[in-house]
Amino acid sequence: MTNELDTRPPTATPPAAPTTPAGPTESIADVAERTGVTAHTLRYYERIGLLNVARDHAGRRRYTPDDVDRVVFIMRLRQTDLPIRDIQRYFDLVAQGPSTEPERLALMMAQRDAVRAQLDALQKALDVVEHKITLYGRGEGC
Repeated sequence: MTNELDTRPPTATPPAAPTTPAGPTESIADVAERTGVTAHTLRYYERIGLLNVARDHAGRRRYTPDDVDRVVFIMRLRQTDLPIRDIQRYFDLVAQGPSTEPERLALMMAQRDAVRAQLDALQKALDVVEHKITLYGRGEGC
């Protein structure tokens, strides 16, 4: 079973031509419900190459635990405001193999720095809100 809170990037690159997967799988509706990513968005991710989901004998998408891990990782990256094109670049690098790890590391470090800057700005905004709450709580609001 996949851990929905796992933020580690998936280690395996999806197969070039997916076929019916062995082992436990989930439908697109199940994955959408479990992850909070809409079925429309899941199909979009597949269309732009972020996912490569196998199909069953009837042509229905069947998500493996690795596919779901990748969806969750994409979600986490999107929550940091990483643009889709950068996520595509990341997975292109993953597909190229271990020789691209320094480039992937650089991409993640740059995003970490951007997130830290966002957190700093949000902390400053929160401090202002907290200050106003304190003033209003003492009857000194303005």
